[in-house]
Amino acid sequence: MIRITCCRLAVLTLVLSSLTRLAGQAVPAAQPTPRPAPTPEQLAMRAAAEKDHQRLMDLLGIKELRHGAVTNDPKSPYAVNYDESKANVYPNLPDPLLLKNGKRVTSARVWWSKRRPEIVEDFDREILGRVPANTPRVTWEVLSTTQEKVGNVPVITKNLVGHVDNSAYPRIAVNIELSLTTPANASGPVPVIMELAGGPDKGSSGREPSWQQQVLARGWGFAVLILNSYQADNGAGLTEGIIGLVNKGQPRKLDDWGVLRAWAWGASRALDYFETDKAVDARQVGLEGHSRRGKTALVAMAYDPRFAIAYSSSSGAGGAKLYRHVFGEQLENLAGTGEYHWMAGNFLKYAGPLTPGDLPVDSHELIALCAPRPVFIGGGTNSGDGWADSTGMFMAAVAAGPVYRLLGKRDLGTTTLPPIETPLIAGDVAFRQHSLGHTEAPNWPAFLDFASRYLHVR
Repeated sequence: MIRITCCRLAVLTLVLSSLTRLAGQAVPAAQPTPRPAPTPEQLAMRAAAEKDHQRLMDLLGIKELRHGAVTNDPKSPYAVNYDESKANVYPNLPDPLLLKNGKRVTSARVWWSKRRPEIVEDFDREILGRVPANTPRVTWEVLSTTQEKVGNVPVITKNLVGHVDNSAYPRIAVNIELSLTTPANASGPVPVIMELAGGPDKGSSGREPSWQQQVLARGWGFAVLILNSYQADNGAGLTEGIIGLVNKGQPRKLDDWGVLRAWAWGASRALDYFETDKAVDARQVGLEGHSRRGKTALVAMAYDPRFAIAYSSSSGAGGAKLYRHVFGEQLENLAGTGEYHWMAGNFLKYAGPLTPGDLPVDSHELIALCAPRPVFIGGGTNSGDGWADSTGMFMAAVAAGPVYRLLGKRDLGTTTLPPIETPLIAGDVAFRQHSLGHTEAPNWPAFLDFASRYLHVR
């Protein structure tokens, strides 16, 4: 059984190891298939990212970073850890209800006025970066409106583009791609679940209803936001997209926003549009994202109080997983040249000379920033989703509980990792671990059951 308090992860590692073996989680995660040789364009982008990464290290005065976890060589000294008994390296968690002056938070008023701003500042400065005060306005245009069917449900789909004002730096043009689908027979505005996507959605495999069909079955609408349309998912793109536009093509400062914050900014701009569309109940807009988009869903939920609910799937490090839980994806991976662009430049120092144990905050406090609004954390087993570390995400969800309770809401209701396929959805923080690898699909029904407690067709 896992017992977690705000200040310390009192993890009974031997018992947990036994539980995970019984649950079939002791099998190492599936290894990725070999990738084709990089193209010249990809090599050029990689070189640009490495140059920018080195620039940040020079600004920080860092000569070397610790190596990230390696997935394709079990004999490597940096081989990824999938042994729970070795994961509890940094057992002390920052207390989300302890002010920096050492005083305890005992009221909602002090949380909102003092403690929450402290946590936000730590995430802004050290982890995710600051959104500039001068972000440009976005003008939305409906490119097309079509009547069609999704499954057997008649719907109206709008394809939209958000034109970002680039008058301050015309060299960089930025447009946000968004689609919105609502039931054609709706008598009024409906709740909407917005998927944060890297590219156009491929839809259902045909074996079961797609997530879109499941959403429509509730009488709700759905939207798809294409994150890469306004900010590229690589370090070479940091002088382009919305980040590059605001910086007028110049490199980032150490506390400038990373790509996760930029993607989350775009989600908020989509919500701006929903507030103008009579088909949408903008007070009931939820977010869903998987993997790096799951990280973004949690970030967007934490920073924009207008979002009603979020489903963060397999978000791993940088999302719901504790940085201090050294299992699967590690902080050092995020700080490397392939992923550093998600984070603020200051984040790199925690991969050398500092450690995850030196972080002023951890992911349980990112979840806590969503309170009192409901959040669903999902993931797969270690046999296919070990990189995302469902146990580390569960621990974070538990450790966010005191903030939810302080604000009059319900936590997970347990500190014991539940059996696989068992949904914990009775509280305002929810969790479910499925058995089908790195995918969000198996948890959609449980999430929608959870969301139906909060979202309603009026």
